[in-house]
Amino acid sequence: MSIYSVKTMTNTRTATISRKTAETSIEVIVDLDGTGKYDVSTGIGFLDHMVEQFSKHSLIDVTMKVSGDLHVDQHHTTEDSALALGQAITQALGDKAGIGRYGAAYSPMDETLARVALDISGRPFFVWKAGFTQEKLGEWDTELIEHWFHSVSQTAGITLHMELLYGTNNHHICEALYKGFARAMRVAVENDPRKGGAIPSTKGQLGG
Repeated sequence: MSIYSVKTMTNTRTATISRKTAETSIEVIVDLDGTGKYDVSTGIGFLDHMVEQFSKHSLIDVTMKVSGDLHVDQHHTTEDSALALGQAITQALGDKAGIGRYGAAYSPMDETLARVALDISGRPFFVWKAGFTQEKLGEWDTELIEHWFHSVSQTAGITLHMELLYGTNNHHICEALYKGFARAMRVAVENDPRKGGAIPSTKGQLGG
């Protein structure tokens, strides 16, 4: 059974998620109007590095502390960290009034080029056209990278399309995907003053 605690700070776009199960214990804090500061400790070095890249290039401040059952494997830590991050983003966005909503980025890294497009629609959907030729990056199982993005898209309510256009180095591929996601999120979560605080949908709401 999961136990969640959610705190959203009034008049700020900041949220804290505390999530505790029999498999993981997690605290995530985000500030959507930050400067890209991070304090990340998941117990998986390469995952830490990627969440740090997400924070730095999205300008979303992220604190993420995870204690998980890594003696079993890395699945629960990877999945639950993404679920908690997505939920924190959702809480911090509130009703999503005034946000850009859409974001897209081409992300080059040496021989690699990735493309990410997303819509903070409240209707999660995930398309993945990428892959790896190594089983691990550092100690992290590469099969879990797709699952991390799928999980964060579910709880953040994001329609997320990710594609590797080309590339051969597995480290570069992973980093290009995370940086592309970060840069697309930066555009999507930022407040657009021309919108005058309006919700960016002709329905008058996002999701549902």
